[in-house]
Amino acid sequence: MKLDLSLLMEKASRIRLLVLDVDGVLTDGSIVYDSSGSQVQAFHVHDGLGLKLLEKAGINIAIISSRTSAPLEKRACELGIKFVVQGSRNKTAAYEEIRAELNVTTDETAYIGDDWVDIPMLKRVGLAVVVANSTEPMKNHAHYVTQRPGGRGAVREVCDLLLKATGKWGELLNGYLAS
Repeated sequence: MKLDLSLLMEKASRIRLLVLDVDGVLTDGSIVYDSSGSQVQAFHVHDGLGLKLLEKAGINIAIISSRTSAPLEKRACELGIKFVVQGSRNKTAAYEEIRAELNVTTDETAYIGDDWVDIPMLKRVGLAVVVANSTEPMKNHAHYVTQRPGGRGAVREVCDLLLKATGKWGELLNGYLAS
C-alpha cells in the first residue's frame, strides 16, 4: 500500500486534519509509573514544535487515545490542541465527530498509528501513516512508514512532510531565519 513519492506528496498536500494515536506514536509506547502510582509519559520536543507548525499552517490536530492519562492532557494543553479524546473505545466514532465538526473529508485527513487497534482508522483516512517501530502487519495498511520510531520524532517527520507538501515548510522556516 506504500505510495511512490509523487503520489504521497499529492495526498499529503490535501491534508487539513492530522489525527494521532498516543502510546507508541507520541510516546515510545512505554507505560511508566512513579512510586506513588502516577503515570509518567515522555513526549519528544521536536514532535511538539512540528504540531505547532502545522497549526500555524492551518492544519488541525486531533488526538484520540483508548487510554486516559493526565500527562497527555497537560501536553495537549501546552501545545494548544483543542481536539483531545481520551478513554475512547471507539476511535472511529470520535474521529467522525471531529471530522464533521471541522467539515473535512476523509481525503483531507491523515492518521498516525502503530498497532492493530489503529487499523480501522488507517482504512478511513486519505493518508495512512504508521511509525517505523509499529507492529506487524501495520506496514501493510500504510501509505507511508516513518523512518523515525514513535516517541522519537516520527510525528515531526510527518509534520515536515505535510508542511513540504502544502508548500508551507519554507515559509515557516523563513520566519525563524528572519528573527
